[in-house]
Amino acid sequence: MNITVTGRHMEMTDALKAYIHTGLEKVESHFDNAFEADVVLDVEKHRHIAEINLHTNGVRIHSKEESADMYASVDAALAKIEKQARKYKDRINRHQPRTAREARDYHHAIISMDSAAEAEAAVEEALESADTAVAIAHRVVHREKLSMKPMSVEEATMQLELVEDQPFLVFSNADTSEVNVLYSREDGTFGLIEPKF
Repeated sequence: MNITVTGRHMEMTDALKAYIHTGLEKVESHFDNAFEADVVLDVEKHRHIAEINLHTNGVRIHSKEESADMYASVDAALAKIEKQARKYKDRINRHQPRTAREARDYHHAIISMDSAAEAEAAVEEALESADTAVAIAHRVVHREKLSMKPMSVEEATMQLELVEDQPFLVFSNADTSEVNVLYSREDGTFGLIEPKF
C-alpha cells in the first residue's frame, strides 16, 4: 500500500496522517493486490475538503467530501471509498474469471484551435492566395497515455460509476477487441460508442 498525503493551505500533523493511514488500511481488505492512494486535504475559508484517489487492479476509485472539520471530511471520504470498494468487490465476485489478455496502450490528445484572431488571419491569408481549401491550424495542448485492460461493457459501466467526476470512459471491449467509449447521460443511463467499419 503506497499512500501519498498532501495538504494545501494547512499544516499537516502526524496525527492526521496516521488517522488517514488507519482508515485506508480498513479499505485495503477489499482488494487482493496492493493499491496506491493519493489523498489531498485542502482548507478554503471554513470548508475542509478531503479528496481521495485510489488506484488498484486497473481501477480508479474517487471520493471527495467537505465539511467544517477536517476529520469529519476524511471520515466521509473514507466511508464513500469503502462503499465503492465493497460495490466493486461484489461485482467482481459475481463475474466469471476471464483468461488474461495483454493490456493495450492507447493515446489520446486534446486539441485546441488557435485564438480567433489567429484563425481569422489564417482564413484571410488563404483567401488572398486564392486557395479554395482553408485550413485552420490546431495544436495539441495536452497528451495522455492510457493503459487499458480489456473489459466487458458491464465492467466498464461499473468503472464509470465508481469515478464520479469523469463523464466518459475509453476502454477495450473484451468481447469485440475494439476500442469503445462509454458515457453517462443526463437521465442516469449510459451510452456506448462503438466503431463502425
